[in-house]
Amino acid sequence: MCPIQELRDREAQNRLHRFEMVPGTERDRRPWGDPTRAVKEYSRPAAGKDAMKSSDLRPPEVLLKTVYYLIDFVIASPSLNPWTEVYSFAFDRLRCVKQDMIVQRLSGLECLAILERAVRFLIYASYRLCGEPLRLYDPRINDTHLQEYLSWLFDCYTNGPGPYPNQDEFQALGLLYNLGSSSTLQHIMELPVRLRKARSVTLALAINQAYLERNPVRLLRLARRLNFLQACALHRHLVMCRRDLLLIYSHGYSSRNCSFPLDRLAQLLSLDTSHTAQLCQAYGVEVDQNKVAFSKAAFTEPEQGRLLCRRYHSLVSEKQKDLGVKDIIHGFT
Repeated sequence: MCPIQELRDREAQNRLHRFEMVPGTERDRRPWGDPTRAVKEYSRPAAGKDAMKSSDLRPPEVLLKTVYYLIDFVIASPSLNPWTEVYSFAFDRLRCVKQDMIVQRLSGLECLAILERAVRFLIYASYRLCGEPLRLYDPRINDTHLQEYLSWLFDCYTNGPGPYPNQDEFQALGLLYNLGSSSTLQHIMELPVRLRKARSVTLALAINQAYLERNPVRLLRLARRLNFLQACALHRHLVMCRRDLLLIYSHGYSSRNCSFPLDRLAQLLSLDTSHTAQLCQAYGVEVDQNKVAFSKAAFTEPEQGRLLCRRYHSLVSEKQKDLGVKDIIHGFT
């Protein structure tokens, strides 16, 4: 998984990650590298730098083995913490896998297997690490790489012989992640009828339609039918969706003599009553005991940093149940 010369160089330069060290040597002045745990790190191409040696390129079967190792023994490991560090390590090593794939112009089943797992990992990470400090997790960088993986994966589906058993899953994930994107919707509409009629794709299309129509009630109702990873893909749109619902109701039910049941609003927002009350207060919507008093004049946008998305993840988290990280990323759901 890591060229022996790179392992020795990083060992001599004290550049081994702790996940790659021989157990028991982590506190040594110069820890040993474990060839069974070390993974080739990403190196940015630079002007004047020697081209990558052909001997350092990992063939497709080794790249796939590397990805399986990262998923099974790093990303899904219950003993490696914190998960922000796990993510950082896996992200870098997967980026290097992609680099080797590009140099070799990799295609075929190994390429698909790697891309599909990379997409699942980045979608899951976008949910799990939501709200982490920017120094530990940058959602924009994660998004950039996820979009690249999705684009490459869809090109493989389009240009390959097919059929591919997971294609409908990833077409749906791409649309849910990119709600409202005209280019993503156009791509979906150009798919064969067999794929457009797949259950996951039709559900994603219905959610996208609700998003375009600014119908948050229907969107959240449809979202309850998503599986866990699909909900992870959708989750970044939930804050704006719930904000739109409160804004619409603040205009539609704006009256001094009118109140709305808190438990009913919680049901519409797919939240418990406690988090519903907190969300209302963040937007200036008055909550008195179990009643909500909407007012279009009182509705305000929350201060930056006050509304933490991860507090309102119940729509997603309740779907995980006993699903393990390994099963999620391998697609064993």
